[in-house]
Amino acid sequence: MRKIIQFKEAKFENGILHLHTEQTGTITGIKPACQIIADSDRFAFVYLAENEDEYVYLYLEEGIWGELKKAMEENAPVFVNSPDGSLELDQFQEELRYLVSNIEGNGNYGEEMVKKVEAAFID
Repeated sequence: MRKIIQFKEAKFENGILHLHTEQTGTITGIKPACQIIADSDRFAFVYLAENEDEYVYLYLEEGIWGELKKAMEENAPVFVNSPDGSLELDQFQEELRYLVSNIEGNGNYGEEMVKKVEAAFID
């Protein structure tokens, strides 16, 4: 079983990127798994976290990619925030850089995903 948390709002404050969700009961008890994967069907990056029982999928959808790019370029810390608390996403920039470079020109992710990633992070 897996839990999905969606982050559709992103704000920079004092050199830190804060990703916000209104979902409750989500952040408490999870820890970073330090890996980002792609969901080409939903045009999203997914940062993996985990708790005692399952993986927790932190969905970072296309609407916040501009802020993700800025965090990557500035090597800014990234935190996820919910009504329950917050969590720093360890190794975020390294993982995002690796995934973006892997997606660039790689049709295995789907033509539309490649176009969107290249437009947001490469062009």
